[in-house]
Amino acid sequence: MTAAERHSTAADPRGDLAWLHGLVRQVMGVSADLGSFVATPLSGGVSSDIFRVDAGGLTFCVKRALPKLKVAADWHAPVERNRYEVGWMRTAADIVPGSVPRILGEDPAEGAFAMAWLPPDRFPVWKALLRDGAIKEGDGAAVGTLLGRIHAATADRPAFAAAFATDALFEAIRIEPYLLATASRHPDLAHELAGIAATTRSTRRTLVHGDFSPKNLLIGPTDPVVLDAECAWFGDPAFDLAFVLNHLLLKGAWRPAWRKRYVDVYAALVAAYRDRVDWEPWPALERRTAALLPALLLARVDGKSPAEYLVGTPMEDSVRRFARRRVAARSPALRQIADEWMDHEPD
Repeated sequence: MTAAERHSTAADPRGDLAWLHGLVRQVMGVSADLGSFVATPLSGGVSSDIFRVDAGGLTFCVKRALPKLKVAADWHAPVERNRYEVGWMRTAADIVPGSVPRILGEDPAEGAFAMAWLPPDRFPVWKALLRDGAIKEGDGAAVGTLLGRIHAATADRPAFAAAFATDALFEAIRIEPYLLATASRHPDLAHELAGIAATTRSTRRTLVHGDFSPKNLLIGPTDPVVLDAECAWFGDPAFDLAFVLNHLLLKGAWRPAWRKRYVDVYAALVAAYRDRVDWEPWPALERRTAALLPALLLARVDGKSPAEYLVGTPMEDSVRRFARRRVAARSPALRQIADEWMDHEPD
């Protein structure tokens, strides 16, 4: 057994590698010799174990959902979310070919699947590009267009509503750790945050990714590629839009000198997404997004999944002050929130 395989054994509560061997056999063929394959753990996720597998001249990824997320808070989530992730990715691939890695095999009972390997030199993570100053409005527009196409193609479709009726999962993975946990830290805003949570729960219009963030977006040679759809849910498209815009604002706290450039990308993403909205009036969707956005900002400092680059920094309280004001005094316009963020004095 390789050192990498020993690492994966430690992640397996049964103490064996049957699930990993089974997926490799799906990809390689049932008669393949698996004696020499290597599974190398990859970093970056808190909700799954992810491995790069090299076997028989092929390279691919294997992902297995964890019942307890790798964060300081006590945060559990059902591993069945993995099969909805596979479903979301297959749906997205049908709508926008090339927008997700190809699914190569799956093991729903183990909450695991295999997917194509995308070389990092050709498919860099958008979060890393934004961190390092490769801040392009064109990337924002491409991401907004992709998200809008997926939402538009699944809007008000009963088949998708039935296939992704994952309300309990979304509650456990998103509503509770982001909105309700944050409300418990800010009792004076609990009514507002509970109202935002209730609106999100009750709005069912499109297929939602649920973790639509720069860390889960690759900027490919031609178009963006989306990863990590564990939170897939038929619900409120405002959640996806607010989630990614939240991260663009937070990057301006992480790299204050580039705040204006991040806001320009934010504006390009909103404009491109808006061009695809045909399932409901834009003002209604924008109002829900503008309500969620400051709530998610606050959640990334006081919820169960704080942004690691803000924890313990002076900017943590700066984000908190801005977000609290905006939760208490809602803005109906995304542009207004961005303008106020530009005027907000960092600590």
